Amino acid sequence: MNEKRPYTILCLANACKGAPFVVEAKQQGCYIILLTNEEHGDEAWPHDSIDEFYKMPDISVQPAITYAVSYLARGRKIDSIVALDDYDVATAASLREHLRLPGMGESGARYFRDKLGMRVRAQSQGILQPPFTAVFNYDDLRIFMADVAPPWVLKPRFEAGAVGIQKLSDAVAVWRALENLGDKQSYYLLEQFLPGDVYHVDTLMWQGEPLFALVSKYGAPPLSLTQGGGIFNTRILARESDEAQMVLAANKQLLNALQHPGGAAHTEFIRAHADGRFYFLETAARVGGANIDKMVKAATGIDLWAEAARIELAKLRGEAYELPPHRNDYAALITCLARQEHPDLSTYTDAEIVWRLDKPYHAGFLLASPDAGRIEELLGNYNGRFAQEFLHHQQSSKKARTTF
Repeated sequence: MNEKRPYTILCLANACKGAPFVVEAKQQGCYIILLTNEEHGDEAWPHDSIDEFYKMPDISVQPAITYAVSYLARGRKIDSIVALDDYDVATAASLREHLRLPGMGESGARYFRDKLGMRVRAQSQGILQPPFTAVFNYDDLRIFMADVAPPWVLKPRFEAGAVGIQKLSDAVAVWRALENLGDKQSYYLLEQFLPGDVYHVDTLMWQGEPLFALVSKYGAPPLSLTQGGGIFNTRILARESDEAQMVLAANKQLLNALQHPGGAAHTEFIRAHADGRFYFLETAARVGGANIDKMVKAATGIDLWAEAARIELAKLRGEAYELPPHRNDYAALITCLARQEHPDLSTYTDAEIVWRLDKPYHAGFLLASPDAGRIEELLGNYNGRFAQEFLHHQQSSKKARTTF
């Protein structure tokens, strides 16, 4: 009798991310094919866990990516296609549709990749979110700007996070921005800007239930950091707090409304200063970036990437998935663009520092402790010290445009 062949997983990676997913899937006996962009081909991939490694100029370009993967499929039976980066979600969905593979298809991917798609779906399900309009019909735009008070944000529908968002204060600025976009303007949406505190929930979904969901709060909203610079930080909230419980309830309602297929999700909400309510900002069917996965692991022992791999394999095998035992400690991240190429962090010696960011023109730590109050104390102290000792205020320089 022939032995059953291992499951073959094709991983798409627009950036060097998701190594723990690859390693876990390989340890589970899978055959791993990884396809990435040429610019990332020489980065630190876990080659010991990768059976076939390919590079293309741009894995997002159609129809080249479909031709390439279809060619691979001639000699390999691909069982699953996995997106390791936010920019790969739509590509992976298109390839699943083309090869008729299970998993999230193109319509479902719109809810987790297209900011307008997730807005329209959430609106139809009664999810609280900022007022918005598509950028299609100019009469609709005029009505929106007459009815909804500025400022507004003009958002690219398919960028990740706060990339490319413009904050606009009047109709003249909106029309000018749209004129500059030309034929690309339909790839944007316009929504009301809500000042407030931004939260994120990092979730593992299984059969419509969030088996694991951890609520964290950013220090400064990501949009303000993208546009004005500053110190990035986020920390896990006390699990029993009212705000954490309200965000968890909103997160569960949202992911069910968007029909999350199972696996990792990273979702953001804003608590508006005006009324104290939580509004849905955006979501993604992936592990959060900016080293948030490291923060989650430091506090709980849960590796979101590895668990996403285990969930993917449970779906393929038709098996049950169980979340492993985990801790309920606390952790936080703090990062900033630094004036120095190699900032001197030697005076930071607190025992709660469990990881240091090693990147030119950056300063950053990961803190972990069983005590949420200790994390808050350290963040308050480090924010002031980072501002004095490292923070790069000239956001126009090349190194200042580096992402975290």
